Amino acid sequence: MTTTESEYWFCLKHHTVEGVHGCPNADRLGPYPTETAASRALEQVEERNEEWDNDPAWNDEVVED
Repeated sequence: MTTTESEYWFCLKHHTVEGVHGCPNADRLGPYPTETAASRALEQVEERNEEWDNDPAWNDEVVED
């Protein structure tokens, strides 16, 4: 996958949106097509985790928090 100047990442270390020349990829989520999408990265992760936790196709065991 090639990166472009119009891709954005959410830095997990600094909690900021970064362009292609940011922190190492191991410290960030992305790439996202817009700054807005990257700024919602943690919200999106939380939403997806909630969906997966409640998906009967993947929830065949009871997991306690």
